[in-house]
Amino acid sequence: MAIQSPATCGPASAPSKPRVALLVDGENLTQDLAGKIIQAALAEGEVVIRRVYGDAGRLPKWNAAPGFKMMHSGSGKNATDLLLTVEAMALMLGRQADVLCIAASDGDYTHLATYLREAGFRVVGLGESKASERLRKSFTRFRELAVSDVAKVASPTPPKPDSAAKSVLDKVIALIRDEGGNDGFSIVKLSGRMHALHQTKISTLPEKTWRNFLKSHEQLFECEPKGQDSKVRLRNAAR
Repeated sequence: MAIQSPATCGPASAPSKPRVALLVDGENLTQDLAGKIIQAALAEGEVVIRRVYGDAGRLPKWNAAPGFKMMHSGSGKNATDLLLTVEAMALMLGRQADVLCIAASDGDYTHLATYLREAGFRVVGLGESKASERLRKSFTRFRELAVSDVAKVASPTPPKPDSAAKSVLDKVIALIRDEGGNDGFSIVKLSGRMHALHQTKISTLPEKTWRNFLKSHEQLFECEPKGQDSKVRLRNAAR
């Protein structure tokens, strides 16, 4: 009677799941979406790396989010985008993961996703409905994160429209002054930063787009012509 070798004895081992690296742009997506982000990433395999990027001082909720490692990028221009991109390249080219999940709706990650996908990696995007078609198509797959009703809790006493508009205006001025400086602030990034810092969505305001909002206050803002790299600067009246 033939005796089976040890290699053929016993139950077959279960195939291992793909290793997933989950990198979140914490300045582009709020911590309210953390649960949905994790669930979407788990659909791709075993999430072995969970990192969130941004200025830790401005993101206390993400900094305290359980299971995530906070990667402080500082407050420099495009600091978060650059740090996330550098670490994504290092992780994937260093074969520390099989799948890369980028949680962001920011079109600046289009080149990163395209490069790694063409290099043979599975790159999955996790973002909101506002993500552009160009960004979506740069990924192997894009999973849309539906905003939970819990994240839409309104204040008990909503501010009057006039006071609400002035509050938004003050916040936009402060953002452009603090993060744009003399070089100006990217208009494309205004939506993500205002939502991340103040949970403000332009769709709730009469202007409906940030460019229209800025143009409605031309005495305060100077906008460059439309384009992916167009910027807005403060006029002297707003400084």
